Amino acid sequence: MERAMELAVRIARLEAVEAIRQLKARYFHSCDSKNPDAMRECFVSGPVDIDYGALGRFTDRDGLVRLFTQLGCHPHIVEMHHGANPDIAIIDADHAHGTWSLHYQQIDTVKQTVTQLGAFYHDAYRREDGVWKISATRCAVTSCAMLSIAEGMPRVLHAGAA
Repeated sequence: MERAMELAVRIARLEAVEAIRQLKARYFHSCDSKNPDAMRECFVSGPVDIDYGALGRFTDRDGLVRLFTQLGCHPHIVEMHHGANPDIAIIDADHAHGTWSLHYQQIDTVKQTVTQLGAFYHDAYRREDGVWKISATRCAVTSCAMLSIAEGMPRVLHAGAA
């Protein structure tokens, strides 16, 4: 009986980790497909702690969605978010935290720039109505390269740490 309970707990943890992986993938896909409604649904409905450094800090998901819509939801902004190396820890049945590596690339066809970032996401997750969602996140940029492609030959505008 005890062994069966242990197995059930282990399976529940594995299912939670997989659900969180899928949540983060939905977040990245919603960003790249310019889908603010799908992005909003990745976060809990109540108070959140979203810290995106120079882009701002938000206490509710709608603040982040407004900024995303304003800055990223344009045909001339082409983005790619690649999350990797998830380190997810389940705290209990309804709480978890995780760290993800991010490789981000943006092409701005109006400004004629290409930006690449390396960063880490430090997330907290909470189950809301049985569904895992992001309750807190901090994106810490570790590297940045910005190029001008305006004259047909890439020119470095910035390269280095954040």
